[in-house]
Amino acid sequence: MARLNGKIAIVTGASRGIGRATAKLFAAEGARVAVLSRTAEHIDRVVADIQAAGGTALGVACDIADPAQIDAAVKQVVAAYGGIDILVNNAFDPMAVSSSVLELSVEQLQRNFEMGPIAYLRTMQACHPYLKASGAGRVINFASLAGVLGMVGYGPYNMAKEAVRALTRSAAREWGADGITVNNVLPVADTWGGADGPPPSNALARHGSPEEDIAPVVLFLASKDGQYLTGYSLTPDGGQIIDSAR
Repeated sequence: MARLNGKIAIVTGASRGIGRATAKLFAAEGARVAVLSRTAEHIDRVVADIQAAGGTALGVACDIADPAQIDAAVKQVVAAYGGIDILVNNAFDPMAVSSSVLELSVEQLQRNFEMGPIAYLRTMQACHPYLKASGAGRVINFASLAGVLGMVGYGPYNMAKEAVRALTRSAAREWGADGITVNNVLPVADTWGGADGPPPSNALARHGSPEEDIAPVVLFLASKDGQYLTGYSLTPDGGQIIDSAR
């Protein structure tokens, strides 16, 4: 239970769902975790849960669409903890993801790119000096099976998430010399709550649990066990696409 002992991790979008599950698991495994999200109240709950379980966490309010807030958040984490070993880019705005290609506006597409590959690029750039200094830095970006499958009605989301995968592959090539691995996670998870989500269509006939099925995969990539993987898309999806993501 100490696979991340002594490590410092930033998790964006950590106030709920997969981000929250990841932050709590990282802390349970010994990491000092920076919990980033836009809403201070939600951040405080996650930090309190981590601390109540004996872990170490710092809450940082940050809108990743704002580059100034990204820079300030990274500086705050470094000032508090002394560095950064792991960056998990999970945050995304789900409010503007639906549109057909024919009806898609540039403004809506831009919003998806601002909250996806552009924001992820900025957090990666801001964290790079510290990830490099770590000697074993880890970046885990959240892409989506929707982009791989070309899910109908999600044109802007699909495009943005596939751009995240391209960013990840490019950074993996460039940052390998710095001792930094960069990978994607493409999950299928129950983040809707109860009966609100679509029925499962994967081989295991269920949506994954953020705590039991998805966060452990992120932990694997963040830990020493994942040190020889970079540039990959891991798909904890219960057999949704059966290895076609590569």
